[in-house]
Amino acid sequence: MTAPLRVLSIATLFPDAARPNFGLFVERSLRALAAQPGIDLTVVAPVGLPPWPLSLHPRYRALRRLPRSEQWNGLIVHRPRFRLLPRIGARFNPAAIAGAVMPLARAAAPDIIDAEFFYPDGPAAMRVAAALGVPFSIKARGADISHFGHDPASRPQLLAAADKAANLLAVSDALRRDMAAIGIDAGKVAVHYTGIDTDRFAPGDRATARAVRGMGAAPAILTVGALIPRKGQALVIEALATLPGVHYWLAGAGEEEGHYRALAQRLGVADRVHLIGPVAHADLPQLYRAADVVVMPSASEGLANAWVEALACGTPIVISDAGGAAELVTSPAAGRIVARDAPTIADAISTILADPPLPSAVAASLAGRFNWDRNGRELADHLRRCAEAGT
Repeated sequence: MTAPLRVLSIATLFPDAARPNFGLFVERSLRALAAQPGIDLTVVAPVGLPPWPLSLHPRYRALRRLPRSEQWNGLIVHRPRFRLLPRIGARFNPAAIAGAVMPLARAAAPDIIDAEFFYPDGPAAMRVAAALGVPFSIKARGADISHFGHDPASRPQLLAAADKAANLLAVSDALRRDMAAIGIDAGKVAVHYTGIDTDRFAPGDRATARAVRGMGAAPAILTVGALIPRKGQALVIEALATLPGVHYWLAGAGEEEGHYRALAQRLGVADRVHLIGPVAHADLPQLYRAADVVVMPSASEGLANAWVEALACGTPIVISDAGGAAELVTSPAAGRIVARDAPTIADAISTILADPPLPSAVAASLAGRFNWDRNGRELADHLRRCAEAGT
């Protein structure tokens, strides 16, 4: 009988009681991996806490209370602490994480280390793998390359980890090209698309969804994501000024909320801009179904989970040419790829509202490429190949 492959996954992006929506797609991918035959998975989700007295800040209070180990949606998750220096300590995080993970890694005796985000997880995995004499793999998801791959504080460690890894993964072919552009060997990178729960994220009745959300009958556009400049919600608010009668719903929280409210007031559209705060992942399918168009003109992405979720629910998307956009918008039914300027965004929204595609045609544009069983199976096969190459 073949022994199971012992995998230790390092995942700084992973949900917890304090941040239930944080890293949901990492969690779901690891659940899919654990469900594969012949996989023995140990999940380590390190928690960064600053030194006293910064650790007393309300932002960290709930994190301090997290258990060191717990069962989370069927996975045993370990949450060791590491020393975090907010704003200035990015270059130190990989070594601190590796130190926190090492006792758990020695106890687990893994065959392979899996890093679920390129930085700081990747360089941390490099250190742990070197100490144990085992290979490691890293997955790139978007901002870990677009930000940390260009930041002088993190770039050298990121590139060193990429060079020493057995092999690498990326969430889209476009991200694979972005990795090559910063000096990573593209020949080591395989595309690993995300999954989606098609039992939950599927077309449904729009009128019913709107009634549930209390959205009324007016045309509705939607953005799901953090309220930060990179996501481009300000451009959509500007576009709204030339879209009479259309209402804009923003799901998420972030530093730009005050700016967005002021912008909407200044442009005279405040009564049509609805900032609804964070939405639980379980409630997102109904929200996607309620919208006529999901609009996300991000400056950078890997392959945004919200894009895939919206299409699966039958709602077309208007997105910028960022990350894997062209890998998703493969037909007019799926939506439009637009320049990041308000007039072009408004024109694309108007075109879709004037001739909306059938939700079934929108969902069909995904062509079955995104499901969790495939995601888990491909990840297991990838890690087996890495482990075999390292023996």
